[in-house]
Amino acid sequence: MKKELEQKHMALLEEAERRAIAPTDNIRACFELLALTGAIDRDCAIRLARHRLSEGKFVLLFLLCDKPDGLSPHELAERAGVTRATITGLLDGLERDGFIARRGGLEDRRKIAVALTEAGQKMARDLFNEHTEWVASLFEGFTANERKTLNDLLERIWRNLGPRRQPVGQDTDARA
Repeated sequence: MKKELEQKHMALLEEAERRAIAPTDNIRACFELLALTGAIDRDCAIRLARHRLSEGKFVLLFLLCDKPDGLSPHELAERAGVTRATITGLLDGLERDGFIARRGGLEDRRKIAVALTEAGQKMARDLFNEHTEWVASLFEGFTANERKTLNDLLERIWRNLGPRRQPVGQDTDARA
């Protein structure tokens, strides 16, 4: 089942063909890769939304899963690769849904620790297993050699992106 390209990509591809300025097979391959990653991202969002979670909230749940004493919002932001402003919104949502609790530090009451509630622990365990099985299933039927070939091809694309690549800052995916 081949996914149709987005309308904007079709328009760009048609114009590139009309102008004949670049190999359109390469352009189409890039747009097909973008369509695939978009479909995976949308499916992921739908799967997590059933549990009242975004990808950002899900990441925080599994980061806290084995931390009974919790982590500070600063540590969570750093480990999740988001800004402190983003972490606040994510934590507010998780707290509202009963998955986390914020508590003051024992030694310094100005410090806050974020820890999973019992409901948060159960969600983190169950959903992590479900989610990783789903991600792994995307490569069902691939041989080890096919996965290596795919990884090698993706690495070549990364290299081709090389010096033209724009630096990626924090918060590349701040969807709450």
